[in-house]
Amino acid sequence: MSNYIKKIAVFTGTRAEYGLLYWLLKDFQADDNFHLQLIVTGSHLSPEFGETWKQIEDDGFKISKKVEMLLSSNSALGVVKSMGLGMIGFADVLETLKPDLVVVLGDRYEALAMAQTAFVMNIPIAHLHGGERTDGAYDDAIRHAITKFATLHFSAAEPYRKRIIQMGENPERVFNVGALGLEHLSRMEFLSRVDCAKALNFNLVDPFFLCTYHPETLSNKKTISSFEAIMSALEDYPEYQLVITYPNADNESHSIIKFLNEYQVKNAKRLCVKKSLGSKLYLSLMKHAIAVIGNSSSGIIEAPAFEIPTINIGSRQNGRLSAASILHCEPDVEQIKTAIQKLKSSDFMHNARKASLPYGRGNSSKEIIEVLKSLKSIPVKSFYDLEFKL
Repeated sequence: MSNYIKKIAVFTGTRAEYGLLYWLLKDFQADDNFHLQLIVTGSHLSPEFGETWKQIEDDGFKISKKVEMLLSSNSALGVVKSMGLGMIGFADVLETLKPDLVVVLGDRYEALAMAQTAFVMNIPIAHLHGGERTDGAYDDAIRHAITKFATLHFSAAEPYRKRIIQMGENPERVFNVGALGLEHLSRMEFLSRVDCAKALNFNLVDPFFLCTYHPETLSNKKTISSFEAIMSALEDYPEYQLVITYPNADNESHSIIKFLNEYQVKNAKRLCVKKSLGSKLYLSLMKHAIAVIGNSSSGIIEAPAFEIPTINIGSRQNGRLSAASILHCEPDVEQIKTAIQKLKSSDFMHNARKASLPYGRGNSSKEIIEVLKSLKSIPVKSFYDLEFKL
């Protein structure tokens, strides 16, 4: 192996992103050719969102640096100020750690703040899960912006690899390795339904839906109105219990959290609300659920691999490749109820189990590490023009 890349700083700012990075982190940690530097920030450090940095340490990782950046705010202004705080903290951290490469996944504003900082400090960036589309959130533009800061790209599907190249990235630095989250299917030991109930401290006796709904940051519709429509539709199906996780730390997330906490008091036997579940419990619950409901990317990428149907609500995930097991609808009571009725049909469930999967083979970490080991250098970034006539 080339000694060109030795110190690898991996960035995580949310529970979902960390869940996708888990096996890559494990493989970096186990490989003597690399020195893993783990930078933890954002909602990981927030009591309001479950202080999930503790789970990271429980998983056996040493956190190199923590950066406080998340303001307790419910507005776009608060998000922007949080980004500013993040960049100040990240500059100090990168100056101290001096990594050879920064690894950033996805499309969050926390990740954009890190990418901007590393780019200006002339530290190469490897971007995971670029080239995707999520038209209903500003995450979409953030993802593409990170692509332009990054030098190495690891996409989750071939159409995404092509889109990264379309944005002016050299094909020699763009690799389709599949979705990292699919590695859990072959490498994780899942909990039984009984053990899930114990971990939740909840009497999980009936069929249940696993739900997560994040704010649509580009929608003109109030987030709470959309979420109330979802809950109203689900009230017509009392035979199903609900396990619901908190939303991301986005604009208007506080309104969902307030509603959930008040709703749980009145529906304690049917509803289990958790700030964060951790990857193992979350995916174990997915494996046992009747369906995933909401607008989380896990319903688009991981759920089909479990042969579990998804009701994807609203526009947040518009543009992502979708398997046949995914039902799309608007945050409208009647549309959601129609979708629930459809997923209850035996024909749909049969087709859901046979749905083709667009997101790879579940060996992403190995492929990423092989690429990094093969590098003798990281070339200076330049714009790659597709062939065209002036």
